[in-house]
Amino acid sequence: MIEFEFEPARLRRRLLRLSPLALIPLAALVPMTSCTRVEPGHVGIRVNNFGSAAGVSDRALGVGWYFTPVGSNIYEYPIYTSTYAWTASSTEQSATDEAFNFQDKNGLNLSADVSVAYRVDPVHAPVLFQKYRTDMGGIVAGPLRNAVRSALVEEAAKLGVEEIYGPRKGELIRAAWKDVSRYFEPFGLHVEQLYWASNIRVPQQVLAQINNKIANEQGALAAQANVATVRANAEAAIAEAEGKAKASQIEGDALRANPEILRQRAIEKWNGQLPTYLAGGAQLPFIVQKE
Repeated sequence: MIEFEFEPARLRRRLLRLSPLALIPLAALVPMTSCTRVEPGHVGIRVNNFGSAAGVSDRALGVGWYFTPVGSNIYEYPIYTSTYAWTASSTEQSATDEAFNFQDKNGLNLSADVSVAYRVDPVHAPVLFQKYRTDMGGIVAGPLRNAVRSALVEEAAKLGVEEIYGPRKGELIRAAWKDVSRYFEPFGLHVEQLYWASNIRVPQQVLAQINNKIANEQGALAAQANVATVRANAEAAIAEAEGKAKASQIEGDALRANPEILRQRAIEKWNGQLPTYLAGGAQLPFIVQKE
């Protein structure tokens, strides 16, 4: 089918040039003919419901105005990155609870809010419509949500609650994203990211047990750190004392082996003054007695 793109101002000017009689047939056609605009950032998918050309057009429509006669519709898909958050809050994007429920490997019930970022490949947009026959809102609410839920249920069943709530939370959402992205990619829907939009909700009793365990582990680590600190300080003091004793022993052995060292040290410290009084028979300091 040939697509007609037009400017409304130009069309009005041409209609004004026609005679009143010529406008009569056109007036009869107006109820049967309308036009639709594909907005910037989107591509359009034309669907014909009547005639020999009935079906989905295999070519996406760019931005502009298009004739859409009776039986013809244009669906728009965004080709820019869009986001949606499935949450339990009634003040978010939906008034209903859209949080995801899943279980850990022991069957413990958990739930969480999840956000998605996506965009449509303009070339494969007709393939996406042929697959699901609905607009983008319908795909997000239906097939995309179902795929995310299925992926979360499957991946969470491999982990325990402490892993899901703790160190492997990021690993879980990345695994679910890979599953969802891999599924939709052939149909032209790029799922760019999945991420937690809230903390994972755990039953209160289980959460208390997890918090107590974490507190005990942190306390044990702190105690071990204190013991290690005391031991290190004691070992450092012992090492220091042993070092001083060893140094003193070495110094004493050296002095005993070479008494002149003491004499040399005394000379270095002498201020040059002789003592005022000397006991009888005492030698003057640092004066060598010749025989």
